[in-house]
Amino acid sequence: MVKDICKHIIRPNFRHTALSALLTALALTANAQTGDNMKWKIYQSFNDITEIEPTGKEVFVLASNGIYSYNPADATITTYDKTNSLSDISIRHIAWNKAEKKLVIAYDNANIDLLTRDGQTTNVPDIYLKQATFDKTINDIYIYDNFAYISTGFGIVKLNVRDGSITDSYQLGFAVDYCYIENGSIYAASRSEGLYSCTTDKNLIDRNNWSRTGEYTAKTTDRKNVYDESGGYWWTTTEDGRLTYYSTDEDGNKTYMTQGVSPEGPASNNFYRIYFNDGKLYGVSGIWSQIIDGNRKGEIHVFDGDSWAEFETPRNNKINSFVDVLCLDFDPADPGHVMAGTKSGLYEFKDNAFVRNYDMDNSLLRSGINDYNYTIVTSVKFDGAGNLWVLNPMVDDAIKRLSTASGEWQSFTHNEITGESNYELSNAFISPTNGRMWFTNSFYQQTRLFAYDTATDEINSYGPVYTNQNGTPVEPHYVYAATEDREGNVWIGTDVGPLYLSAESIRTGSATFTQYTVPRNDGTNYGDYLLDGIDIRAIAIDGGNRKWIGTNDNGVFLISDDNNTQIQHFTTDNSPLMSDIVQSIAIDGTTGEVFFATDKGLCSYAGDATEPVAEMTKDNVYAYPNPVRPDYTGLITIVGLTYDADIKIVTSNGALVNEGRSTGGTYTWDGCDLDGKRVASGVYMVMTATSAGEKGTVCKIAVVN
Repeated sequence: MVKDICKHIIRPNFRHTALSALLTALALTANAQTGDNMKWKIYQSFNDITEIEPTGKEVFVLASNGIYSYNPADATITTYDKTNSLSDISIRHIAWNKAEKKLVIAYDNANIDLLTRDGQTTNVPDIYLKQATFDKTINDIYIYDNFAYISTGFGIVKLNVRDGSITDSYQLGFAVDYCYIENGSIYAASRSEGLYSCTTDKNLIDRNNWSRTGEYTAKTTDRKNVYDESGGYWWTTTEDGRLTYYSTDEDGNKTYMTQGVSPEGPASNNFYRIYFNDGKLYGVSGIWSQIIDGNRKGEIHVFDGDSWAEFETPRNNKINSFVDVLCLDFDPADPGHVMAGTKSGLYEFKDNAFVRNYDMDNSLLRSGINDYNYTIVTSVKFDGAGNLWVLNPMVDDAIKRLSTASGEWQSFTHNEITGESNYELSNAFISPTNGRMWFTNSFYQQTRLFAYDTATDEINSYGPVYTNQNGTPVEPHYVYAATEDREGNVWIGTDVGPLYLSAESIRTGSATFTQYTVPRNDGTNYGDYLLDGIDIRAIAIDGGNRKWIGTNDNGVFLISDDNNTQIQHFTTDNSPLMSDIVQSIAIDGTTGEVFFATDKGLCSYAGDATEPVAEMTKDNVYAYPNPVRPDYTGLITIVGLTYDADIKIVTSNGALVNEGRSTGGTYTWDGCDLDGKRVASGVYMVMTATSAGEKGTVCKIAVVN
């Protein structure tokens, strides 16, 4: 079973002082496990094991830059991440300090954590926070007594694992790949400089006391095949990469104790675009910023809320490569029928199994770079008639249609999308409001928004200069996202901020875009453009018409329905968000959970806006938890509401205690009255009405104090 450590994590307030001449004294208060953190989940891959550290009790495993532990006594798997114990993500190395019974965790950014068996974490950020021009990369961890010797790109750092203090640092002027202590001397092995050493009775900080004593030899320790002296067995991996352990008899015969264990997770941390369909999350592994040279292994991840699955990898002599899956769409008439666009053509799947592929030999798809391996498909979208629309950039007839009924292809050529105007076509969606297929071109300084009528073959092109409502030209270099909100406005995310073409502009044929002005509310008539100058990579609209906006290196913003209020701004500094680079956002309309595909992996936040319903009835409007018990201090949630529904919560005598409007199909109540006081025990009525004033239904909430 997988153990949830959230409930007993203690992250102590801890101060430590760096004593070295190199590293400045720093103090840090560790972040406590908060209610906000509990709203987050990290969906870490554990597929690629690189280091195994037995402790004599459990074993810690570094896999796909994340860690978990396995206790063979009760077969318990415990996962650790930024939501429950760790201070960072993307782990580079781990090492167990037997003397202090702590795991030393080194991250890619040179941050360090010390983790105890019971989940207590001490953060040691000295190297990470040090302002320096030299290379701070941590290459290796060597344990000696109660110390950890950290080999870095500039030398060696001596860490006291007992109290988390930096005892010394030895700036040697070259990268140290690993170090060790032997016969009274410390050795520093450098791939570029050779082997250096110094006796431990000398001043190790003085670079002049170190001398070259040999050639560099690569470290031979096998971190994936490790002997546990206390247990008397070996830890290793199975053929399919899972953790296992075995004992050996006198003749060397191996007896495996398990068939292999691994936490639940996706095959990798590569998530470029994510989608929700029929209650499942789908993620593709491609990369768009390197359209030719990405070459990520073709992967399609599927999460049903409990477990992960992967699409079958296509195997066919005709297929040169299945790399960089860039997009997906789902056949509305045939559940389980999925089409995927890649850099090597179009692929068809049924119930996760490969069916066939389309390329230059058997379709109208073509390569714009005269290379069979790059038959690029950047967007696929089913229309209401069951046709699949395909964007095949870098060729004149970039718009193509596949009839899934007959298998016939047709291509469409438009002067508006030739040359540089179709180099990076993407982000296609079919508007439920006007029926057009909208998509973008993101090529440098040739950015376009296109509106294509699939019925008439007519196309409108906007850009590369966009005029806003004040008559000011806006000239983005890139357009990374496009979507439609619940009012029919089409939003685009650019490197200079978000813009939208209003529903009125679309109806009248105007090319005027809105760069929304947020009032300053300081007694003047001045305002500021919404997220002006921020590089936008993703936009998703939740059930309350709020905008979740992902950025390039600025985290995620949640903007209100009326665009005037910044409700949330999540970054890696103030939340468990895995990276400040957010490439795609998908929302589970049933639960309100918001998923973020970052360049470091997938995570989610428990949003509070579900999809609204068409009609409120006694069967779909309900509250939870219900009853509300004395020990419950969270929000009470009412679901099954229409968009912007009017909510009034009253006592059994009709006295009003709370009122407001739903966010999408959800309304939350803190259990307090209009004066902010906790309500008394009793039964409370939730009275609903539509935004138009039509009466809805009533549900009851029992409160016990």
